[in-house]
Order: sequence, then structure tokens, then C-alpha cells
Amino acid sequence: MSKKIISEVLQEVADAIEKGNFGKKIKVGLTTLGSEHGVENMLYGATLAKNNLFDIVLIGKGKEGFETYEAQDEEEAHRIMEELLDREEISSCVTMHYNFPIGVSTVGRVVTPARANEMLLATTTGTSSTNRVEAMVRNAIYGIATAKSIGIQKPTLGIMNIEGARQVEKILLELKEKGYEFSFATSKRTDGGSVMRGNDLLMATPDIMVADSLTGNLFMKVFSAFNTGGNYESLGYGYGPGVGEDYNRRILILSRASGAPVVANSLKYAYEIAVGEVNKIAKEEYRKCKNVGLDKMLEKFKEKGESNRLEVGIPPKEVVTVQISGVDIMDLENATKILWKNKIYAESGMGCTGPIILVSTDKKEKSEDILKMEGLLS
Repeated sequence: MSKKIISEVLQEVADAIEKGNFGKKIKVGLTTLGSEHGVENMLYGATLAKNNLFDIVLIGKGKEGFETYEAQDEEEAHRIMEELLDREEISSCVTMHYNFPIGVSTVGRVVTPARANEMLLATTTGTSSTNRVEAMVRNAIYGIATAKSIGIQKPTLGIMNIEGARQVEKILLELKEKGYEFSFATSKRTDGGSVMRGNDLLMATPDIMVADSLTGNLFMKVFSAFNTGGNYESLGYGYGPGVGEDYNRRILILSRASGAPVVANSLKYAYEIAVGEVNKIAKEEYRKCKNVGLDKMLEKFKEKGESNRLEVGIPPKEVVTVQISGVDIMDLENATKILWKNKIYAESGMGCTGPIILVSTDKKEKSEDILKMEGLLS
């Protein structure tokens, strides 16, 4: 055993001398199944990202020169990914079509046209909250945490001029006044202010642009594929890491339409947020916000009856594997409670295409009929 350990240590030293890297090597995972452009697109992205800073671990179909864990389908690849992350054998992982729990959403990173400025979009997939205003406030915190994890210590924050922006601004202003330190960006338009216009989006006026996830997702697609006709995302860093108050897995999302350059950039992004420990920074940012009264501020602005229209008990837990999509995000929690009221165990979540309800296979048809009767499903 001692000879083997000595051999491994000598090999690590030899690698460090050859590559000029004497720090602990970080491993970043990449699942290679599910791309609309095929496995070769993903493998080429891994090749483009290969460097001396971190190692890339492939999950799914592999390639010579890369550590690989074989998987037959995306479900198996995600299971392997989660196991590797939980065992800390990889520090972060890039994947596609992964369902985060409510409370977690992804911070995208784009390159703007003409000036090639970088900007974070908070957020682009997932749902920070089923209340729109609360979600955007949490998105702002996620954006700040992500910016700090990639080395922007004093990021500027802008709020996209969409529904709920002014309420979000009020809460963030109150947070700032009560001691949570961050900086608002100022719109480049003559009337200024922290609520951003479309022009600011194109100019990357703030370091972080706050929006709801579905709007952020649309922005992400436009920035990534505006010069390719839409079916091949060639620019930017992907939809980014899933961030939440108590979320520890560092999982970054790509679109199925992401091309090899975006795959490569996303792997580099994954390395940066792993080194910067985005999950730990998010916890600290939340602690600061809660210390100055975040929860009370959010409660004041919640929409009436948003998730308390029904108070029912939760049925016995079942294995839920079937997705029901088509429920509006604002109705998601209430829809789940309606199923509970009808003795059907259900869970809510967010897929890459929008909100979902998860039920057991044998309850899907009945669940859909109930939700249609309630006017929550078309």
C-alpha cells in the first residue's frame, strides 16, 4: 500500500512540474448526452475547454484523453453526476435539462453584441419562488453571490423593466438602507435609475441584470444565438449555476441548442464558481439579508392568497416520476395543494421548459383531469 501511495504522489508531482500547476487540481464534470447537435458537439466543447487549470470528467459517452463514466441515458448520467458531486469527486458539473427544486435558479452569463461586454442574467432557469416579486429579489441575491464567486467583488445590480420591477426595487432599496451592502447600476438612458431599459441590456450597463427566470431564459437565447439563426447557441457561458439559500450542488445548465463554444465556456464558468465556492457565498449573502429583515420585507409584498388559498394535509409520500407541465408558475403551489386535497401525493418543481408537477405514473391521468376541472391546466 505504501509503495502505491508514494507512486501516486510522485506522479502528481511530475504532472505539476510538467503543467506548472502545484495546486490541488479541480475536476469539472460534463454530461455528454441530450444535445440537439449530438454527442460530438459536447465532446468538441470539452476539447476546446481542456487546459492546465482543471480536469474535465465526461459522463455519458467519453473520449480518449478524458476520465469518463459511461451512462446509457440522461437519467443515469444525472444519477452519476449527483453521486460524484456528493462524494466531492468532481467540484461542479455542466449538464442539460436538469430539474432544480423550487428555491433554486440559475445565473446565466452572456456576451453582449457589438461591444462584447459580459453580463450576468439573474436568473435563466429554475424558480427562486412561486411569487414573482419574491423570486426576483432572491434572484438579485443569487446574482450578487455568483458575481462575487467569479471575482467581481463589488458588482452593480440593475432590474429589468418588467412586471414587478418597482416592487423589487423597493425591497432592495430597503435592504440597502438597513445595511445590506451592494451597488445599484444607473441606466444609460437620460432618466437614469436602477430599473433598466432594453438599451441597458444590450450595453451590459449592470454587472447583474435581474429578471424572472422565464424572461431571463428568453434573453439568454437571444444573446446566445442572435447571429446564427436561432438553432445553434454560439456565444456566452450558458445558463449558469443553480444557486439557492441552502443548495450545495454546483450544477450548471446548458441548453440542448448550445454549441461547442458555449459548452467550452460553461466548463470554464463551472471551474470559476467552484474555486469561488458560490454556494458558500450564497449562504453568507442570505445571512446578511436576513439579519436586516429580508423575510419581513418579502412578506409585505407577497401577492394575496398566492400559496395560502388552500390549507390541506399532505398525503403519504410516493415515488413521483411523471411530469405534468402546462400549469402557470403563479398557480403551481396551489395546483399541488389541490391534488393533495384529492388524496394524490404531488411535488412541484421547475424543468428547463417551465414549471412542472410530479406525480406517480398511475396517478397522472387522474391528476390531469382534476387540474383541468380546476381551470389550472388546458
